[in-house]
Amino acid sequence: MHEQPLEGPLVGEDGSVGYRGVTACQAVGISYRQLDYWARTTLVVPSVRDASGSGTSRLYSFRDLVVLKVVKRLLDAGVSLQNIRRAIDTLRSHGVEDLAGITLISDGTTVYECRSPEEVVDLLQGGQGVFGIAIGGAFKEIQGSLSHLPAEPAAPQPVDEAPAEPAAGDELAARRARRRAG
Repeated sequence: MHEQPLEGPLVGEDGSVGYRGVTACQAVGISYRQLDYWARTTLVVPSVRDASGSGTSRLYSFRDLVVLKVVKRLLDAGVSLQNIRRAIDTLRSHGVEDLAGITLISDGTTVYECRSPEEVVDLLQGGQGVFGIAIGGAFKEIQGSLSHLPAEPAAPQPVDEAPAEPAAGDELAARRARRRAG
């Protein structure tokens, strides 16, 4: 098994890393204010780590970023926040692998989930579809955006053995011990 670097086009799909809010905003193309509002109103809550008070930061998973991208596209297309919430609730029930095969079609009011080209054609022939969002396309866009943005481990890395505590006031020794342990 080889280690995957923290940066690259496929980073984070397995949930091993998270992305801070600023990085999420850059990858998705939204403002930090939007991201914060969506988190506070539970539209898209960070699944790696939510903020737990002053000084803590949210960490979003790759899947969260894909959902954020879909929300942005639906808003840009004029779909109401209420209908977006319904669509997102449906998406939450699917894993990352399932999301890639879904196309969302909307008439501006209702959002339909299609899993095959035939379902897309049926909706379009029935007159319901006005625009579509291929979730797989959002995957690729997020992967491309993240290729040059920072990520961080989702969980602190365990240390096998804690270094011995240096004598009080010996800051240099403490730094050396931390460097050896890390």
